[in-house]
Amino acid sequence: MNNQQNNKNDKNDKDNKKRNAKYLAVFLVVSILGTIFFNSIITKWRNGTETTISYNKFVTMLDKDQVKSVKVTDSQLKVTPKNEGNPFYKTTYTVQRISGDYELVNRLIKSKIAFEQEPEDPMDTFLSILISLIPTIVIFGFLVMMMRRSSGMMGVGKSNAKVYVEKKTGVTFADVAGQGEAKETLTEMVDFLHHPERYTEIGAKLPKGALLVGPPGTGKTLLAKAVAGEAGVPFFSLSGSDFVEMFVGVGASRVRDLFKQAQQMAPCIIFIDEIDAIGKSRDNGMHGGGNDEREQTLNALLAEMDGFDTSKGIIILAATNRPEVLDKALLRPGRFDRRVIVERPDLKGRIETLKVHAKDVKMDETVDFEEIALATSGAVGSDLANMINEAALGAVKAGRKAVSQKDLFEAVEVVIAGKEKKDRILGDEEKHIVAYHEVGHALVMALQKESEPVQKITIVPRTMGALGYTMQRPEEEKYLNKKDEMLADLVSFFGGRAAEEVKFNSVTTGASNDIKRATATARAMVMQYGMSEKMGLIAYGDEGDEVFIGRDLAHTRSYSEEVAKDIDQEIHGIIDGCHKKAREIILEHEDVLHKCAALLLEKEKVQRDEFEALFTA
Repeated sequence: MNNQQNNKNDKNDKDNKKRNAKYLAVFLVVSILGTIFFNSIITKWRNGTETTISYNKFVTMLDKDQVKSVKVTDSQLKVTPKNEGNPFYKTTYTVQRISGDYELVNRLIKSKIAFEQEPEDPMDTFLSILISLIPTIVIFGFLVMMMRRSSGMMGVGKSNAKVYVEKKTGVTFADVAGQGEAKETLTEMVDFLHHPERYTEIGAKLPKGALLVGPPGTGKTLLAKAVAGEAGVPFFSLSGSDFVEMFVGVGASRVRDLFKQAQQMAPCIIFIDEIDAIGKSRDNGMHGGGNDEREQTLNALLAEMDGFDTSKGIIILAATNRPEVLDKALLRPGRFDRRVIVERPDLKGRIETLKVHAKDVKMDETVDFEEIALATSGAVGSDLANMINEAALGAVKAGRKAVSQKDLFEAVEVVIAGKEKKDRILGDEEKHIVAYHEVGHALVMALQKESEPVQKITIVPRTMGALGYTMQRPEEEKYLNKKDEMLADLVSFFGGRAAEEVKFNSVTTGASNDIKRATATARAMVMQYGMSEKMGLIAYGDEGDEVFIGRDLAHTRSYSEEVAKDIDQEIHGIIDGCHKKAREIILEHEDVLHKCAALLLEKEKVQRDEFEALFTA
């Protein structure tokens, strides 16, 4: 296998040399053509138009006083006429000398014409040729330099990987929280690198690679850097897009060069971030066949992963948030042996993550990370890090020396809805509509036992486009959603629209996002979760897969038009029923609606205790 791979690499190197020779030939031709064009322009500008005339015509011009000056050489005369048409563009006549014409000098003196003798020096000819070659050299050098800058020509196949040695990444497993299972798997791989003899003695083979899979922001790249910090071995880090260039064969050459460097520095780790840039499936027929640059790069990666010896201690880590688009050949055992799932952190993980990011931030005694973790369900590591930083910025802005719980909750709002938009002033009518809309949401949420409690209501516009919003705070972490809870969410979505209908007997565009979310939820209940008695326990369509170019073009619906009609009717029925229930709740508690709206218009923000007090007043 290794001999085959070496032969393949030798062939590819030869192909690259041939390709480079072709580039050089093209550059040389372009340079020569450019020089010819350049010299012709310069010559025409300097000498103008040169026309050959007879000696008799030259004599006639002398007699008629039409000659301005003459340059005399051993073989010819260069005549400049007096009346030039264009003062910026010279006209010159060339006359072949007649041997034995000894009266020429006397004629010129008699006619009072300026003339000079120009001896033909071979050195001048040599210098003129040398000067004419300067544009060729300049153009050729410029083209080669530009190709080298864009990673072409001689450096076309060089890898752009950043190399970190030992703990220069500045990250260890202690800096990664909320990913216990992922850290455990990667810790084993670090141990492989430190003590390979433990595994080879028993006959175990080192895993070739691990694929880090998870949503954006969960810490995949951070985990890879932590592996580098813990392993104490060279760490090659690059992105999948670093392999891709406009020239076919560049990416494949860079892959081979990367593995060549890694073998020289083994044991080591290779980390390829966003591997889906080069690892997309080849079975969709949308990438131009075998001549496609991305496909050649993928083939080279597969060949290199098959070719290197694991006993040398080379491990490949890759990260992606789109595992469904990767080629099956990349995912089989023997290439990426392990798939490390980097999920959104649970409640415990979010608490740990908040503590890690807050270790260098001054916190006061009011801070309770558990409350913040409960309020940030679904947040990833990058979101939590951003919240801690926003809280610190808010504390400094307020003139405090430490971050409080209030700062953290405000930071949660900033990350979720954006900062308060103080320059946007709503008119009285719009302000009333927004207030009743948000109170409608809050009222419906509060009066359903399946809903989470209301934490805050505000009508202060936010930078992400919200004119107001209602914030809930879960009391516990949930991993499953009951049908009753999903229906309660649907009713809450329509609380704002129902309040507008009851108060103003009209509707606005403010419920557009609510309708969109409600439709998506109802559709999932019918088509994915089997929560419709009529449609039964059947999954209609595969809505979970992300669509990319080429995959959805050949997609065919797995159900008939009659079934599609029934699905639409079921969705309509669920949504209409939830909207009707929301309207009933609003009408039944219309007095609380008006009181809360008045309070919100007065204060612009209503907290949980103030809102709950209205029900007992």
